[in-house]
Amino acid sequence: MQKERKMSSMKGEVELDIPAEKAWEMYRDNEIISKIYPEMLARAEYIEGDGSPGSLRLFRMGPAVSSYVKESMQKIEKVEVGRSVTYRVVGGDLRDMYDPYRITFSFAPVEGKEEEKCIAEWKAEYELLNSSMPPPDKARDAALGFLKSFDKFKPNHQVV
Repeated sequence: MQKERKMSSMKGEVELDIPAEKAWEMYRDNEIISKIYPEMLARAEYIEGDGSPGSLRLFRMGPAVSSYVKESMQKIEKVEVGRSVTYRVVGGDLRDMYDPYRITFSFAPVEGKEEEKCIAEWKAEYELLNSSMPPPDKARDAALGFLKSFDKFKPNHQVV
């Protein structure tokens, strides 16, 4: 009988000075997300699908994190439009460290300041492939740094 292993989890959040709806649109748009912080995320593209569950999205990392992770292939599992997206890493460097490795990015309005602020949260559920592997602290810190950079991004065109 196979012993069932318990998944570990960790999360973090940052407050952004933009509405949740705008942060959500920025995260879901490959063209915009690839320009927010190219040193960290050089390129995002949907390999299959359009961002709905079952779609495959490839993230190619920039020089700031490429010594840790060069790329990550993700299969979208669940989407709550305007609020959160959950995906499972199915390829790339993180898949060699953790399996399963499931991430949820969510964007929630700050009560009373819905039009100006939101809380962006990163949550991971994972299993270490071996006991010498550290938990994904670097991935969390990189993701939160990337989310915080949404505040500084000024697109050439308005997100509609």
